[in-house]
Amino acid sequence: MRGFASVTRELAVIALPPRCPGCGSVVRGDHRFCGDCWQSLEFLGEPWCAGCALPFAVDRGPGARCAACLRDPPVHAGIRAAVAYGPVARTVALRLKYGGRLAFAQTMARLMARHLPPGADLLVPVPLHRWRLWSRGFNQAALIADALSSATGIASNPLVLTRRRRTPPLRGMNPGQRRKAVRGAFAVHSRHGDAVARRHVVLVDDIHTSGATAQACTRVLLAAGAARVTIVCWARVIGETPD
Repeated sequence: MRGFASVTRELAVIALPPRCPGCGSVVRGDHRFCGDCWQSLEFLGEPWCAGCALPFAVDRGPGARCAACLRDPPVHAGIRAAVAYGPVARTVALRLKYGGRLAFAQTMARLMARHLPPGADLLVPVPLHRWRLWSRGFNQAALIADALSSATGIASNPLVLTRRRRTPPLRGMNPGQRRKAVRGAFAVHSRHGDAVARRHVVLVDDIHTSGATAQACTRVLLAAGAARVTIVCWARVIGETPD
């Protein structure tokens, strides 16, 4: 029986070989990128801003903050992203979200796991509105949070946050308009408030762009009693917001 199972797996690999999440070329294993796509990914890490975790080109010393955090300190404890937003990062996110490549949630989580902060207690995905969830069939942030939970043992709860109303696309809005668009859009579910009380919550998302959604979610989590909130995502826009 073992021999038959081994042959079956080998035939499956021949018929459906692992492919690069970025370009689709054949690679040596699942969740692996080809050489070109791997080299094009810009991996993020320290040194970074002590406020928002924006990567610095050079180490500015302990406690250094970027200009934006000096001007307007964030309510969260940093935005930790696996990679900078770019063509390959965007392709992987879109293939998960709109292409039904659900396994890519694990691909992202494998590279995000190293950025989970020490002492993290709970993973909470950014929620979709119920109509968006119904039409898409899944919440990509919840899939990523589940994959992170499986890899690290940190509990994930997709029911903590709810999106009470649909929000318009934030693309093209100025910061003030973005904040207004998401104001009051999120809430901590009454049945799950105890889950976040005095906890270090990790807010999980795929792409971090303007930060308006993350800030809105963070505020309601802190209001519900969370000790701190760190955002962990697959890709982060560095510089200008993408089209």
